[in-house]
Amino acid sequence: AQLLMTYELVRKRLNPDLDILGVALTMYDSRNRLSWQVRNEVRKAFPQHLFETIVPRNVRLSEAPSFGKPVITYDIKSLGAQSYLRLAQEVVKRRPLVGNA
Repeated sequence: AQLLMTYELVRKRLNPDLDILGVALTMYDSRNRLSWQVRNEVRKAFPQHLFETIVPRNVRLSEAPSFGKPVITYDIKSLGAQSYLRLAQEVVKRRPLVGNA
């Protein structure tokens, strides 16, 4: 609800062309009831915007910043890195072509 209110406020006051490309779930822990509840609420609020890829809570994701590296250079084979790569592919597929690029 807070996210939707902020989105509407920014759209009305600053950028009427603002649109949502997608909503990504991160730090997801399937063993945690709160994660399940958040996922279900996001599905209800943003059914057409929710990315399929869910980025799980992952030790390698937590360690990477301590070494001053993004996770894909720290441990590209980790579950977290692979999830972010899949999410990036989804973003590219959804992103409308801009300009002559």
